[in-house]
Parts: sequence; C-alpha cells; structure tokens
Amino acid sequence: MTTSRTDGPGRRPGERGDLLDPDCPTRRLLDRIGTKWTSMAVKVLAEAAPGELRFAELRRRVPGISQKMLSVTLQSLVRDGLVARRVEPTVPPAVHYRLTGLGRSLEEPLAALRLWAEAHMPEIDRNNRLADASSPG
Repeated sequence: MTTSRTDGPGRRPGERGDLLDPDCPTRRLLDRIGTKWTSMAVKVLAEAAPGELRFAELRRRVPGISQKMLSVTLQSLVRDGLVARRVEPTVPPAVHYRLTGLGRSLEEPLAALRLWAEAHMPEIDRNNRLADASSPG
C-alpha cells in the first residue's frame, strides 16, 4: 500500500500514495473516519439505509456518545459528503440523517475492519496481557 517515495509533482493520477506523506489519500481518509464514533455512526446509518434517522434516535443507538460528540461527528460526515442532513421546519426542528451513496460505499470496508477486529482482538488482548505481565514495575 505504501511506496518508498513521497508524492510529488511527478505523481500520476490514481497512483498509490505514501502513507507516511501527510497528503496521502489513505492517511487523509483515516484522519477523517478513523474514530470509533465515526465508524459507529456509519454502521448505525447503514443499518437504517436507505432510510433516515433523527438525531435523538442516532444518539440512542450509539452507546456512550455525548450529544456534542455526535453533533461534531455528523457535521464532519456531512461536510465530507458521506451523510446527508435534512431539517424539517418544525418547532423544535426535526433533523434527519442518512448515508449518501458515498457513505454507503464506506460501510463495506468498515464491516471488513469489524470482522478483522472480531477475529484478532482476542490475540491482541492476550499479547497486551503478556506484555503487561512481563514489564517491570
């Protein structure tokens, strides 16, 4: 996935980038979607697709998320074009969210990551316990 050179003016469109380069598309994407809250919001919205969820329902379905963190996460997803936001002019306003086509296309790679985590987290947890047991102090 990475190359030994940095991206530069000679980079061709579609050429793989260097994950170590701050301008690498993969690195930039991970900066945007690499939080647990983002992946949870995408998962919950994907389960509702093609339908919409209201803010309060989203918050109920994402355990542990604060109202502020959900708001920040959704604003970022809307800005990136992964989520669409629709406001009904009621009092108070009813705000609905749904995944866009681009957002739905992100669900498959995130689902693959969840499967990988389910298969490998026991081994990672075991390695952590062994490291903690063998470290001095």
